[in-house]
Amino acid sequence: MTVSVLVADDSKFARRQLLRGLPEGWDADVRHAKDGQEALDGFREHPPDLMFLDLTMPDVDGFQVLETLSKEFEHYNVIVVSADVQPKAVERATELGALSFIKKPIDTEELANVLGQHGFL
Repeated sequence: MTVSVLVADDSKFARRQLLRGLPEGWDADVRHAKDGQEALDGFREHPPDLMFLDLTMPDVDGFQVLETLSKEFEHYNVIVVSADVQPKAVERATELGALSFIKKPIDTEELANVLGQHGFL
């Protein structure tokens, strides 16, 4: 089964790095969002099975995306991918409904473990 994925990060390099870290052979249809507003628009237009979300983005940040999703959608799967690994950031993202929190740069083994843990592999 193909998994629809939305990767939201203002860094093109970070989006590419995440794609390279996805498990080989994983059947995923990946779309990109270059900021939080584009992520929300893309989620509303075609809700993905899974979103990878950066926290630090201009205008609409990852926390605002999570807050909006929690108000507008009953169900959403978000894995936060961020260099901001302060305990308060992790706690807040989790409280807002993030499934997991992965530190940048991506560790491919950790990414595969998290995907498997949440039933995406």
